[in-house]
Amino acid sequence: MKHLLDFQGWSKGSLENVLETAKVMSDVLDRPVKKVPALQGFTICNVFFENSTRTRLSFELAARRMSADVLTFTSATSSTTKGESLQDTISTLEQMRVDCFIVRHGASGAAHSVNKFTKAKVVNAGDGRRAHPTQALLDAFTLQQRFGSLEGLEIAIVGDVRHSRVARSNAELLPKLGAKVRLCAPATLLPRELEADGVTLTTNLKEAVSGAHAVMALRLQLERMNTGYLPSLEEYRATYQVNSKTMKHARENALIMHPGPMNRDLEIEGDLADHNKSVILEQVRNGVPVRMAVLYHLLVGKS
Repeated sequence: MKHLLDFQGWSKGSLENVLETAKVMSDVLDRPVKKVPALQGFTICNVFFENSTRTRLSFELAARRMSADVLTFTSATSSTTKGESLQDTISTLEQMRVDCFIVRHGASGAAHSVNKFTKAKVVNAGDGRRAHPTQALLDAFTLQQRFGSLEGLEIAIVGDVRHSRVARSNAELLPKLGAKVRLCAPATLLPRELEADGVTLTTNLKEAVSGAHAVMALRLQLERMNTGYLPSLEEYRATYQVNSKTMKHARENALIMHPGPMNRDLEIEGDLADHNKSVILEQVRNGVPVRMAVLYHLLVGKS
């Protein structure tokens, strides 16, 4: 595979290979010396037009753990503030012998555009509300680590589905790996076009969570909303917050997930986020080996 923009073109076998490599990389990170020479001589460039903590730092660490050289580009301190286009920015960086671009951008489809501008590999680190494939992969890896397989799992994803690239990528990936996904939100935040094989939609929280092996809360992305989506935050909290009462309808061993950043006590009860069934911090930790695996497969491995 030349790139990871979304999961189109990725077979189940290819995805399972990436997850298997992530397990190997996770074992590497448990060693006293957490480094391998797999990408020595390669140059990775993080091109971030949106703020990020988990994704940017884990990609940077993933590349360094495999001995790659890393460039980090942020738009606020670049020539884009002088009017330079995305195409010219990528073309300029490519002349520095970049082998792979990690791209985050506020516009849906931006990573696809970058792929047209360069011969380097491209990884989508989040484009608008369209896709965030490595987040979905680390979510799948976290589930796999806990349950052994995703086959037959039922996953409830609750919250601002409309603006969530994480929800879209999980709805695309998890059914490929054998899981069933239930997306739950108020009708105004639940795009009907996301319904597909293995993906059902509901506005009823109890219905979404009942019998689920894992419940993932999504952040309310208020910065992407205009008026009219919600009557009030208080009403949303009362109806759709993932909390201890909600989890009583899930399976007894159900996991609690969140892609971050969290609005504690809004979309998820603060105490529940810290519960022993919560794997939120595991998701963060798993981001590094998963992104190591993605870079390895794109640059030197076999998919």
